Amino acid sequence: MKTPDLTGAVWRKSTRSDNNGGACVEVATNLSAVVVVRDSKDRQGALLSFSADRWAGFVQGIKAGTLDA
Repeated sequence: MKTPDLTGAVWRKSTRSDNNGGACVEVATNLSAVVVVRDSKDRQGALLSFSADRWAGFVQGIKAGTLDA
């Protein structure tokens, strides 16, 4: 998949993340038709990208508890 244009991406971490170097991800949801996720400790590393619809389904599954381990 082609790397999305990240110009203007606004990255955010979960409010549940700590600032002690823990395992955190950042997500940019303000881009057109794509949601991008990256490792907060390796901001130049690999990205995961999802369609807005797929991301919404993922978030909905988490909130509903259907994706609990």
